[in-house]
Amino acid sequence: MTLTRLLPLAAALALIAAPAAAQEPARWSFAIHGGAGVIERDSLTPEQDAAYRAALKVALEAGSAVLASGGSALDAVQAAIQIMEDDPLFNAGRGAVFTAAGRNELDSAIMNGSNLTAGAVAGLTTTRHPIAAARAVMEQSPHVMLIGEGADTFAASVGLEQVEPSFFFTERRWQGLVRALEQQGQPIPERPTGAPSPHAASNLPAPPLNERKFGTVGAVALDSQGRLAAGTSTGGMTAKRWGRVGDVPIIGAGTYASNADGCAVSATGSGEYFIRATVARDICHRTAAGADVQTAAEAEIADVASIRGDGGVIVMGLDGTPAFAMNTSGMYRGAVSSSEPARVAIYGDEALRP
Repeated sequence: MTLTRLLPLAAALALIAAPAAAQEPARWSFAIHGGAGVIERDSLTPEQDAAYRAALKVALEAGSAVLASGGSALDAVQAAIQIMEDDPLFNAGRGAVFTAAGRNELDSAIMNGSNLTAGAVAGLTTTRHPIAAARAVMEQSPHVMLIGEGADTFAASVGLEQVEPSFFFTERRWQGLVRALEQQGQPIPERPTGAPSPHAASNLPAPPLNERKFGTVGAVALDSQGRLAAGTSTGGMTAKRWGRVGDVPIIGAGTYASNADGCAVSATGSGEYFIRATVARDICHRTAAGADVQTAAEAEIADVASIRGDGGVIVMGLDGTPAFAMNTSGMYRGAVSSSEPARVAIYGDEALRP
């Protein structure tokens, strides 16, 4: 056998014997928001600005830790949102705004883009983490949405942590309710049972009482298996009445994810308008038709503006590209990926930065 005929065999044997080349880390991407609205530089003190940025980074770290270890997009979304539900800076979970009756009523939704399963809850009053309840509805019930006392009862039945309603109380949100009701000429309800003293100090710099923003938190994720997921959680509107529910728990309005369409969406804004515009589903229609996520997000927010709605969205694409769009002066937001460090922003004219 000639040397030239031996060379291919030798090369093949060398490849077999050689150690395997290090594989490139699996690709994942993650983005969050903490509400949009009139959020301007002169409305936040330096301490408040810093507190929000730090809180966003903590939530990003929770989600990225899941994804970096090979966890699912659903787990990452839930992990980050639970962090924000426990943070009094955000209007979701602890720190939620009050209804006109002096109650905290919490809404949430989550969706799995890989199979279009979804779960939602509305009007929770005793379940510590509404996003966990929404996921339980998706995975442990035959339903998509549960509301009110029944939703809390279901959450308790599957082992989710229950708390006294006063757990969600924060003084600044209570004072925000008092101001809103005084402006409307409505009666002020009695201070909730178990609420702390009005003089109790907060551990974090409180947002200004005249803060005008749409209180919602949300997350969108692409995991290393290529699965998309979206989740959203909110305390709703200050002084809401009659059991009002906004867009957050309505699948296709405030929350949607579809691998087939190539997008995951979480919205924050004037809920009635986002419902009418079916914002989250429409964005996915646009990406399914070939639009990139940024173009789709901006076009949909323009449609919302055309009917006098305002707010913002975060969108995740199948290629791991996050998009942010808003028609407000600010939106608490952030992103992180397997190739980019955690970056956050608050104001509308500001780029994401570490």
